[in-house]
This record gives sequence, structure tokens and C-alpha cells, in this order.
Amino acid sequence: MSTLDVTETTFGETLSANDIVLVDFWADWCGPCKQFAPTYAASSEQHPDVVFAKVETEAEQQLSAAAGIQSIPTLMAFREGVLVFSQPGALPPAALEQVVTAVKALDMNDVHRQVAEQKAAQQTAQA
Repeated sequence: MSTLDVTETTFGETLSANDIVLVDFWADWCGPCKQFAPTYAASSEQHPDVVFAKVETEAEQQLSAAAGIQSIPTLMAFREGVLVFSQPGALPPAALEQVVTAVKALDMNDVHRQVAEQKAAQQTAQA
């Protein structure tokens, strides 16, 4: 599967319609982004069960700001709509493979429980 360009309009739908989504936040002027692009594209071919999305930060400034992007490239991984990984910097192929493997191996029941506990703790702290 090749990479998929997403926008502010299609971002939420992409996350909700797919189990695992990796998102590469990048810009055309960014040297490390250009170096990471072939690695990202090659990984997308090796993992057809994962959506490899790309967000061009110059064109999608509001989406990038909402995602808290401060440095590019930044890779985010979502599983069942939950952000489970976020890291700035271009990853070498072996590190990207480790991320994909780890995201696939997550116990999502445990992740959802942790998210619920965090929300409950935040609500208690605000009360």
C-alpha cells in the first residue's frame, strides 16, 4: 500500500475507519523529511494492513497545530483512534519497523483501560 495524503478534513475519518494509522508530519523544505520519505514509503509496502498517512505541515497548518507539531518530521501512530506513539525525527528503517511491530502487538483492552483511568483522574483533579 502506498502512502495516503490526509488533510484536516480527512484526518478524523482516516483514524476512525482504520485500525492502525501512522502519520508522517512533513514539509517540502525539510531535509530530514525528504530523507525519511523513502523509508516510510518502503514500510508502507511491507505492511498493507497499516495506513501510512502523510500530512504536509505547510498546507495543513491548523491540523499540525492541533496535533502539537513543533518539529518535523514527526511520526505519530494511532491504534483504534488512540494516539499510542509520537516522536519527532527521521527514523532509520529498523526503528520504524520496531514502531510498527510494537503498535501491532499492543493489548488494546489495556490501552483503553489506561485511557479511561487517565480521564477519570483528570476529572477528579478538576472537581
